[in-house]
Amino acid sequence: MNQKLAQQFDALETRRNKLIARVKQVPEKFNIKPDPASWSIHQVLAHLIAAEKLSVQYLSKKLQGIDAADNTGVFEEMKMMVLKISQRLPLKFKAPQRVVENTPSYESLDALAEDWSKTRHMLRAELEKIQDHQLKKKIYKHVIAGRLNIIHALDFLEEHINHHMRQLNRLLQ
Repeated sequence: MNQKLAQQFDALETRRNKLIARVKQVPEKFNIKPDPASWSIHQVLAHLIAAEKLSVQYLSKKLQGIDAADNTGVFEEMKMMVLKISQRLPLKFKAPQRVVENTPSYESLDALAEDWSKTRHMLRAELEKIQDHQLKKKIYKHVIAGRLNIIHALDFLEEHINHHMRQLNRLLQ
């Protein structure tokens, strides 16, 4: 795997493992919603997993024709910067319908953790297919930012987790 992708993937895995370990310390809070309009820890984590699964599925499809894809440039870098800023602001966004429709409910925290692990293994397998000269190829599609490259994709997955950490931190208290 490309060194940059490996670093990004390892950072995602470290974050996931720490988050799951933290949730396992308070299993009684897994399905607790602070109010009817809010999500539980279970729902937030299931949302993150659903977004990652859909991303992996799209990457898998696009990798089949990666060499035909255009390269990203300055415009995509600017879109990614705006996307990162949006994820860091304390704003709420409505989850994309496709993510909502594909967000599962898990029987337990262990089942959720296992599914997230499987999703990450699938992501790793796709990342291992990408060669150095393909890093800038537009093989990821964000619902708002549009087509981006694999580095942007991993950046977004990290930013997405970070965006939901404020919510998770409140729920874990």
